[in-house]
Amino acid sequence: MQTSTTVGASAPAAGPTVLGWFEPGTPQWHAARAAGIGGSEIAAVLGLSPHESRFSLWHRKKGLIAPAEENPVMYWGTALEPVICMEFAKRHPEWLVHDAPTYAAAGRPWQIANPDRLLHTPGDDGDEPAAILEAKTARDDAGWGEEGTDEIPVYYRAQCLWYLDVLGLQRCHVPVLIGGSDYREYVVEYDPADALVQRQAGAEFVRALAAGERPDIDGHSATYQAVREIPEGLDPVDVEIDTALRDRFHAAQDAFWAAEDELTACKSELLDHIGTGQRAVCERERIATRTVRDGHTYSLMPARTRRNAR
Repeated sequence: MQTSTTVGASAPAAGPTVLGWFEPGTPQWHAARAAGIGGSEIAAVLGLSPHESRFSLWHRKKGLIAPAEENPVMYWGTALEPVICMEFAKRHPEWLVHDAPTYAAAGRPWQIANPDRLLHTPGDDGDEPAAILEAKTARDDAGWGEEGTDEIPVYYRAQCLWYLDVLGLQRCHVPVLIGGSDYREYVVEYDPADALVQRQAGAEFVRALAAGERPDIDGHSATYQAVREIPEGLDPVDVEIDTALRDRFHAAQDAFWAAEDELTACKSELLDHIGTGQRAVCERERIATRTVRDGHTYSLMPARTRRNAR
C-alpha cells in the first residue's frame, strides 16, 4: 500500500493519474479504491457520514468485514444517475457532459476520485475538464438548502471537495432529484482550507491503516454493525468485563429506556394533535410527517433526523 502523506494548501498543480475506467461496484472498481480513500469515503474518515463510520471503514479496508451491501437507496441512486446527468445536459447546452475515469491525485496515490461526469466547454479540443458533475437523489429535502447555493448535505460537500482537490478544479455542479420529482441544482466551489483539512485527515487514516492502528469505537450504527460482524462462531464461555464498562452500559440502557418512553409519549401527542392531517409544523418549520395505509396511521416520520441534527 502506498502511504505517502504529501499534503499542501491548494489543489495539486500536476494533473491526476488516470487509474482506469471501471464500472462502479465491480471487483475492478473496488480494487482500484482498496488502497486509498474515495470521495464517498472521506466523509466517514471525517466522522460526517450517516452510512459509514471511521471504525467500520477501517475494518472494511483491512478486509475484516465485507463490503457494504447495496441497499435500495444506493441502487436507485446509481440507476437514476444517467437520467439526472442527461437532464443537466439538456438544461445546460453550454456544457459538454462526458463520462469520467477513476483518478488518483498527483503525488498522493491514496487520494482517489470517481466523479460521475466531467464537464467540458464546447469547442475545447483539450482533454482537461473545466468542472465536475456529481448527480444525487434524495428522499426529501433535509439538508438541501436554497437552489443554486452550496447548501447540500455535509457528506456530499466533502465528496465534491475531494474530487475537486484530486482533479485540481474549482467547481462541482450538483444536480439532485428529490422525492422523485423535485429537480434542483447546486454548486460547490473549491475551498483550499477545507480541502487541506480533508487531505490531512485522509493521510492520517491511510497511515493508521498501514500501521494497524484501529480507530476507537464510537456511537455510530455502522460501528456497532462492524463489531457484530467481526467475530465468527460462539464459544460457550463467560468473559469478564471491568466495572466501569458495566456501569456505563447500565446507565446507557436506563437512559435509553427513559428516552424511548418519552419519545413514544411525544409521538402519541403529535399524532393526537395532527388528527387526520399529514404534517406537524411549528412556526412554519416541518416537525414530522404522518403516513397512512388503509386509512389509518402507518408511521410518523421526523423531519429532524440524526444526520441533520449533528
